[in-house]
Amino acid sequence: MFQNQVDRAPYTSTAQTQAVTIFLAKVFNWMAIGLGVTAVVAFMVASSEAAVQFFYVNRIVFYGLIFAELGIVVYLSARIEKLEAKTATGLFLLYSALNGVTLSLVLMLYTATSVATTFLVTAGMFGSMAIYGYVTKKDLSSLGSFMFMGLIGIIIASVVNIFMQSSMMSWVISGIGVIVFTGLTAYDVQRISQMGVTAMSGSEGAMKKMAILGALTLYLDFINLFLMLLRFLGNRD
Repeated sequence: MFQNQVDRAPYTSTAQTQAVTIFLAKVFNWMAIGLGVTAVVAFMVASSEAAVQFFYVNRIVFYGLIFAELGIVVYLSARIEKLEAKTATGLFLLYSALNGVTLSLVLMLYTATSVATTFLVTAGMFGSMAIYGYVTKKDLSSLGSFMFMGLIGIIIASVVNIFMQSSMMSWVISGIGVIVFTGLTAYDVQRISQMGVTAMSGSEGAMKKMAILGALTLYLDFINLFLMLLRFLGNRD
């Protein structure tokens, strides 16, 4: 992805480390911005009785938002090379905002204290695995492949449970989900770190697009880990 069009001298080890650090900082900054947009939109929707009624009563609109989010993720991931940097950024922020709308209705089911506690636990777990993925010398490719298979299993089981409506299966799915997204966090950070050298040697636009794609990946890991943990730690309002 994003082949460098300018011949450059090979990076030294120190230069590689600096390049990766700078690139990861950009990725995590954009991820934080995305989470901030989601939090602000979720709070605004949850604070408006009219907005809550609109999205709760109009289930077609609610599910339409979910499919729109899925479409943005697929489109952004598949077309990132051909998109303009500002377009990729706009799509990422749009996705974050739409996710804030859908998450607001979920978070309203739980007490504010339990949501805050779950967020802190999620941040701690995510941060720990992110650091591990960054500093470890072990190749996590096999872990990533295994976790991806687990993710496919979660998706299939979740679809089946829509019809079964089994609370036990929901608990099992959430438990496996915590393991899967914890493992994916470490793998994704290592993979994004490896992208860092290539990104920093490319153009400014290509680097920004790669940073946006990396931010989207880690954003999804964080949000899904949070939702899985909320099943266990959240107290119903």
